[in-house]
Amino acid sequence: MELLPSKKVTSGKMRRGKTKRARKSGFSWSAIKKALSSAMKKHHLHMTCASSLKQLSGISDRGMVTPLRQLQSEEPKKHVSHGGKSLESLMRVAYTAGDFIDRGNHMTPTRSPREHISAKWREIHGQFNWENLLDPLHPWLRREIVKYGEFSQATYDAFDYDSFSDFCGSCRYNRQKLFDELHLTKHGYKVTKYIYAMTNIDVPSWFERPNTGETWSKDSNWMGYVAVSSDNESQRIGRRDIVVAWRGTVAPSEWFLDMKASLEQIGEGGVKVESGFHSIYASKSESTRYNKLSASEQVMEEVKRLLEFFKGRGEEVSLTVTGHSLGGALALLNAYEAASFLPDLDHISVISFGAPRVGNIAFRDKINELGVKILRVVVKQDIVPKLPGIICNKILRQIHALTRRLKWVYRHVGSELKLDMSLSPYLKREFDLLGFHNLEIYLHLTDGYVGKRLKFRWNARRDLALVNKSSDMLIEELRIPECWYQVPNKGLVFNSHGRWVKPCRDQQDIPSPFGEAPKLDFTA
Repeated sequence: MELLPSKKVTSGKMRRGKTKRARKSGFSWSAIKKALSSAMKKHHLHMTCASSLKQLSGISDRGMVTPLRQLQSEEPKKHVSHGGKSLESLMRVAYTAGDFIDRGNHMTPTRSPREHISAKWREIHGQFNWENLLDPLHPWLRREIVKYGEFSQATYDAFDYDSFSDFCGSCRYNRQKLFDELHLTKHGYKVTKYIYAMTNIDVPSWFERPNTGETWSKDSNWMGYVAVSSDNESQRIGRRDIVVAWRGTVAPSEWFLDMKASLEQIGEGGVKVESGFHSIYASKSESTRYNKLSASEQVMEEVKRLLEFFKGRGEEVSLTVTGHSLGGALALLNAYEAASFLPDLDHISVISFGAPRVGNIAFRDKINELGVKILRVVVKQDIVPKLPGIICNKILRQIHALTRRLKWVYRHVGSELKLDMSLSPYLKREFDLLGFHNLEIYLHLTDGYVGKRLKFRWNARRDLALVNKSSDMLIEELRIPECWYQVPNKGLVFNSHGRWVKPCRDQQDIPSPFGEAPKLDFTA
């Protein structure tokens, strides 16, 4: 569908046909062209955006199909309107460069309203394996997925991997400030513990962290955190929710361990998982400051503490583990361990983004037997969910009857929500492996996803500018800078003596391995 008549249409017969139809509708073709031109000028609508309007769905936030004529009729008829249809309103459903200029009084809300989901929380978290909730995607589930995705994104946004920083590999903020600094207090959770993991065991020297002299730790990296819902949020969602968010691959040593595709046995019955993922999750050393306990032990200790506290108050307690890429793999290992050793948890679910395969068929069968509910969000164009074993598994799928019980074959687990880059009218049509795997792309596509055969949600509310936070995937017409999320002046500040210097971290933001367990106060 073209919004303006093509210049190539010159045959008299076709022109007469269009004119006849236009007269029958009560207005002339020239009037349509004039109205569209005026609306486009008024709203700064670029032709690329205009042509991409055909990709926007007329599905409301309630999941009901709303005819475009109804959407149009609901708009104020400030411009030319014919037959009850506002042409200008059709122009206003897409974002343009003008929408990213802060005029202070008409900016589109960045999030949808949050309903009270206490009566349906188990179903939303996979009680029936998300049957009839994924296609079309239920709006309550969409908002929950985006929420946990933003918890995962926080592990990237707060991670300090500045090679010139004395705290390279740590979190930039202490746990009391994390959600405030990243604008995540809206979700109603509080961070209770940070997780550290060893990631340079048996790693070649050229993979190690840049040598910047004395650093806070030469062996460990900040790997994520544990958080728990406040009293008010717990009432809304119907239970006390413990969240564990795992960071994806950033450090070179983590990339190296990701590439170790051998399987390692972790339990009885031939249960095996990828050795690199398990090394990050389970490694520890007495010679380190932050990993005398492994990441696994740190998390399990904190989840057990929270579980005992809230169960002692008679509450229902769920564990939701989330992560992107490597973080999604660690989330699966975490959920498997929690289900094995913490039977008092009322529900355990995993919501992962762009996660690779983690274990073999025995691992898949065992985690299903333990009752862990897993929702894997993947992007069709992303290669990471096809790893490890992208070639081997594709061949073996052809002879599935012979290979389905082989203990060395990698298998995905859980339900899948598959997204497609081509559905969004705001993304470039370029081949970009890193862009396809970017977590902000996943959250953008989730926010606009309606169903497999349905178009991008026209009233998606999540801020589009976030897509280019660490990528260059937004169409040029939106004029959002690429990779705009960075520390001002690359961390330097202008001091009182007129010099640009590296500032000292606030004492409270310096990582400490000896932090006391926080007092459990969740009244906010």
